[in-house]
Amino acid sequence: MKKLIKNVGIYRDHKITESQNIAIKDDLIIGFPLDPVPAAYDEVIDGNNMLAFPGFVNTHNHIAMTVFRSYADDMQLMDWLEKKIWPAEDKLDSDIVYAQAMLGIAEMIRCGTTSFADMYFFMDDVARAVENSGIRAALCRGMTGITPNAQQALQESKTFYQTWNGKADGRITIMLGPHAPYTCPPDYLRQVVDVAHELGAEIHTHLCETKGEIENIQKQYGKTPIALMDELGVLDCGCLAAHCVWVNDEDLDILAQKHVRVAHNPGSNLKLASGIAPIPKMLEKGITVGLGTDGASSNNNLDIVEEMHLAAFIHKAHTLDPLVIPAETAINLLTEGGAKCLGYTHAGKLEAGCKADITLLDRNGLHWYPKNDMMSLMTYASNSFDVDTVIVNGNVLLRHKEFTTIDIEKVKAEAERTKNKLFASII
Repeated sequence: MKKLIKNVGIYRDHKITESQNIAIKDDLIIGFPLDPVPAAYDEVIDGNNMLAFPGFVNTHNHIAMTVFRSYADDMQLMDWLEKKIWPAEDKLDSDIVYAQAMLGIAEMIRCGTTSFADMYFFMDDVARAVENSGIRAALCRGMTGITPNAQQALQESKTFYQTWNGKADGRITIMLGPHAPYTCPPDYLRQVVDVAHELGAEIHTHLCETKGEIENIQKQYGKTPIALMDELGVLDCGCLAAHCVWVNDEDLDILAQKHVRVAHNPGSNLKLASGIAPIPKMLEKGITVGLGTDGASSNNNLDIVEEMHLAAFIHKAHTLDPLVIPAETAINLLTEGGAKCLGYTHAGKLEAGCKADITLLDRNGLHWYPKNDMMSLMTYASNSFDVDTVIVNGNVLLRHKEFTTIDIEKVKAEAERTKNKLFASII
């Protein structure tokens, strides 16, 4: 199948160029013809007054936690986890996780996201939701080494990799997901590293999210979480590290040397008062950074850009130290940087030979005027309601704001049904 997006502004080579055409064949971008013949294509998408971007990437999520949206707010992280979330998660089942994953995926597609990384439970059901919806994902089964089912979780992760890696037309990638150094003791992390080398799998974990985590790990092991993970070989497997808020210069040097990719979650970090990650320092050291939404709040990547700049403002107000993240940098974190975080070498850019993962934004809204600087408008003015069309692997998942692969009314009804089922079991 050949598709043509005609007369569209495109974000390419770190700039926006107007009146371009994008040719797609099957799952790949094949070129940017100057004078295409529409009749040569099976589908022609009118890009008039739209902007085409590489599909947005959500680098860290626990997508089925949509069921906990508005359930337990305004709490510190560990209180939130120990008193509310972990007890409720004990009641989850595959029915609930599939329904809530479909809800989160629908929200992401509607907001222009074409790929996401996820760590949670009942991951076969999340994989089915990815397969059925058409989105791209890097998935891992969350593991904690201090629980009775630690060995079972490790075996399930191995089976999950063998079952799903490369499936759904190559849209599904499987990683290993040790939760964090405070829930996974060194002996357990060594086992995870052994399995990662055996399978050729990469690792997705939480690192340095809170000040309390740093203090406890240093007290217990005499080093920072990042130094500990480096010593155990976790960072040698190819690692996606979520948060990395409380890091020192030595930690940053390790992250750079080991090519660790960082999933920055500004909304989650602000909501839980966990702190603000030093993103400019990371970028200066050449560390790859992408944006994630984390837990149970919004799955809207465009909101994250605003949250990131809010975090920078708060940081400056309290420290007088500017934490400047230019508009073009923010867009890169949302697209190419995010794709690199997930280990994709074939996505994140609008280039011939790359996967046709494309998000089109409608520029007809009042907030797009006056049209002084398109990069700035995209970063500071655009919102999820501007997303018009979403293409993944060459397939249109959202056309003129309407889903093509998802029955959205059924998704909403199932999300509500399974939410009621879960909380009836908790009471």
